[in-house]
Amino acid sequence: MALALKGMAMGIAEVIPGVSGGTIAFITGIYETLLETIKNILGPEVWVSLRREGPGAAWRKANGTFLVSLLTGMATGVVFGVFFITHLLENYPIHLWAFFFGLIIASAVYIGRQVERWAIAEVIALVAGTLLAYLITIATPAEGSTALGAVFIAGLIAISALILPGISGSFMLLLMGMYTIIIPTVKETLKSPESGNLLMLGVFGLGCVIGLGTFSRVLSWTFKNYHNPTLATLTGFMLGSLNKIWPWRKAVLGLTESGQLIDIQNGMAVEKVIKEVNLTPGQYALEVGQAHLPGALLAMALGLALVFVLERMGGEEG
Repeated sequence: MALALKGMAMGIAEVIPGVSGGTIAFITGIYETLLETIKNILGPEVWVSLRREGPGAAWRKANGTFLVSLLTGMATGVVFGVFFITHLLENYPIHLWAFFFGLIIASAVYIGRQVERWAIAEVIALVAGTLLAYLITIATPAEGSTALGAVFIAGLIAISALILPGISGSFMLLLMGMYTIIIPTVKETLKSPESGNLLMLGVFGLGCVIGLGTFSRVLSWTFKNYHNPTLATLTGFMLGSLNKIWPWRKAVLGLTESGQLIDIQNGMAVEKVIKEVNLTPGQYALEVGQAHLPGALLAMALGLALVFVLERMGGEEG
């Protein structure tokens, strides 16, 4: 039951743009287990066990019970998030972002506390992770391409970002200019499958599978061989990503339905917001509207408190 709840929390997080399910996986204590499970399933380990010892051994090697419980919870969380969290995002954006801002701050503190020894290597890793994540949040979106090579690389990078705490896979698609190519293609394919769209999605999916398998192995290896610097880097990712989820933001660049980049003025509606600038609560009240400061601070405090609840869950058996 606890594992399914952790999966549900991950699913809800994935619905929020800019928030990673990897963050929830880490603070609930299942991150390294999840990486090892992905590595085994997408590598030769499970298939070797199946051939040599049979289905039972393969199921244990794949950590099947863990995976089924987690995926069931994630599916429930995604459905819940689509209907409830998106409602909050549309009607109470400042409160919701404040909640996640508090949650990410507490998560960064939590991950940093797992570093057993802070030496020069850990400090460098922390600074590098923070700078990298921050630079990603302020990067200008590139122009996308329908070339299959670009689609493959997009899948490779997006899925790798998905399992990193603090970095959103969908945000990486936006930066690569691929969001308006991949998402509409998925929608069109669901309505009326075409060979060209199916080929593109197949290549994107292949990139996702290879990226997930490769990156999970890299992270598993770094955890085993460079545990403290890896944790310090992930702490940096969390701190650097705070720029993306600051509650008081003003949209300045967006995408139209046709995929054209336009400057947003006077709160005009766009298909997707690409770039925002952070404001102080006072500036937000003057330029955009009411800042809802008391409610936002309360939501932030709730986000901070939730990490302690998730941390307790992390101590339970999944």
